[in-house]
Amino acid sequence: LWLSLLLVAYWWAAGGGFQAMTGWETGLTSAGRLTGLLSADLLLAQVLLLARLPVLERAFGQDQLIRLHRLTGFTSFTLMLAHLVLITWGYASGSLRAVPATFWNLTTDYPGMLLALAGTVCLIMVVVTSLRAARRKLRYESWHLLHLYAYLGVGLALPHQLWTGQEFLASPGATLYWWSAWAVTAAAVLVWRVALPLWRNARHRLRVTSVAPEGDGVYSVYLTGRDLHRLPAQAGQFFVWRFLDRRGFTRGNPYSLSAAPDGRSLRISVKKLGDNSARTPALRPGTRVLFEGPFGRLSARTRTRRGVALIGAGVGVAPLRALAEGLEYGPGEVVLLHRFTAKPLFDREFRILARERGLRVVSLPGHRRAPDSWLGDGVGTADDLTALTHWVPDLAARDVYLCGPQPWTEAVRRTAEAAGVPAAQLHIENFQW
Repeated sequence: LWLSLLLVAYWWAAGGGFQAMTGWETGLTSAGRLTGLLSADLLLAQVLLLARLPVLERAFGQDQLIRLHRLTGFTSFTLMLAHLVLITWGYASGSLRAVPATFWNLTTDYPGMLLALAGTVCLIMVVVTSLRAARRKLRYESWHLLHLYAYLGVGLALPHQLWTGQEFLASPGATLYWWSAWAVTAAAVLVWRVALPLWRNARHRLRVTSVAPEGDGVYSVYLTGRDLHRLPAQAGQFFVWRFLDRRGFTRGNPYSLSAAPDGRSLRISVKKLGDNSARTPALRPGTRVLFEGPFGRLSARTRTRRGVALIGAGVGVAPLRALAEGLEYGPGEVVLLHRFTAKPLFDREFRILARERGLRVVSLPGHRRAPDSWLGDGVGTADDLTALTHWVPDLAARDVYLCGPQPWTEAVRRTAEAAGVPAAQLHIENFQW
C-alpha cells in the first residue's frame, strides 16, 4: 500500500507537481491533483481489503482488515473532499467567490463529472452512516444495505478519473498502473465476493435441520448439506449467513461455528439481538441457507504453542466451544476462562470435554464488577492481572484465543499483555459491527 502511494506521488512530482506549488492558483490545482491521486489509490485499497482475498484474510483476519478498511476509507474520503475543494478553487483562479460557478461549469461541461458527483454522494452517505454515533442508531441490516452503495460510488468515479484525470494518462506506465489497479480490484470482488460464494452454495446446498435453545436468548442452528467434507472450514471460523425464509434475507449476518465441522453438518449459535437474529427461533427445518466464508483467524492455523488459553464472554464463547472440540491437546494443555452473567452457555458440553479431553474450565460468573474490569463480581476481589496469572500461571507461554464484545476484549488484551503474552500469541475476534 505504501509503495503504491509513493508511486502515484512520484508520478505527480515527475509531472511538475512541486514546480506548480510556487504559484497560488497553480499550487491549489497541483495540490488538488495530488490529493485526488492519493484518494483514488486508497479508494481501491479499501475495496481490496474487504474483497475476501484469501492471502489477506489468512494474514490479517477480518477484524484487522476491517480496522484497516475503516482507516483507509476515512482517509480516502477526506482526501477526496480536499481534492474537490482544491481543484475547484484552483480552476476558479484562486477566488473563493468564483468557486460555486466554477464547480457548476466543471460538473456540467467536463466528461464524467456528473457521474463522479453521483459517486461522491454515494460515498458521503456511506461515510456518514459509518460514523460511530450513526451506527449506534442504525440496525445492522440497514447499515449493511447502505454500505453497499460504496461499490456504486467507486464505480461511478471511474469514468471521471480515466477520462479527465491528467495524471492517469500522463505516461504509458501511469495508464497501465491505473487500468491494472481498477481491473484487479474489480476481478477480486467478482471472483471472491460473487463467483466463489455462488459456486460453494451450488455445491453444498445447505439447509436447516433444527433449532435448539441454549439459554440467555441464544439459539443453536444445525445445518446439513452435500459434500461438507470438501468445505474448507475450521473450528473457530465464521461465515456470513442468509436464511431464505425471511424478509431481508439479502443482508447477511456473521455468525461463528459453535461446533467443530465433522464433514456431515455444521452448527452456529446466535443471540437474539438484531432483526434477523431475533427471527432465529422461527427457522423451519428444510430452510435453504446461503453463506459466504469461511473467514477468521480464530482457528488452529494460527496456533504457535502447545498450550492454549481460551477466553470468551457471552455468545463470544461460541467459536471457543468449537476450538475446544477441534484442537488437538492433552489433559491440561487447554484452559477455558468462561465469562457469563447468569447461566453459562454450553455448560454440559464443556463438562463432557473436560471429562473426555482434559479441558480445564474456569467459570467467571456475575455482572461486570467495574467499568475497567473484564471480570464478574462472582470471582473475588483480586485485580484482573493477579486473578488471570493465578488461574493460568504460564499464560505467557500459551496461545491466547479471545472472543467477545470489543470493549471487553480490549480490557482482556491489556491484561494479557501485562502478563507477558506477546502480540503474536494473541488471537482476537470481536463481536461488533
